[in-house]
Amino acid sequence: MSSMSQIEIEVAELIISDLNLEDTNVEDIDPDAELFNTGLGLDSIDALELGMSLSMKYGFQLKSDDPEIKKIFSSLRALARHVETNRKQ
Repeated sequence: MSSMSQIEIEVAELIISDLNLEDTNVEDIDPDAELFNTGLGLDSIDALELGMSLSMKYGFQLKSDDPEIKKIFSSLRALARHVETNRKQ
């Protein structure tokens, strides 16, 4: 597993706390692994909750009809990169 940037750690912590992944630690999440299906095992409800939490924390909106949404949520690293690019200061 590759090392994580500060924003990847922040997003991983948000995923763990907001989705109540009590048995998961930041170190358990491979930043390049899938967030859904075989990776972390998140589902569509988790995606909605996570999208709302990210919007509130970082000040931008994730839209389900965005053509890039699957790519954005493909991995922790992809999601953190999107947050880094779009967050409001």
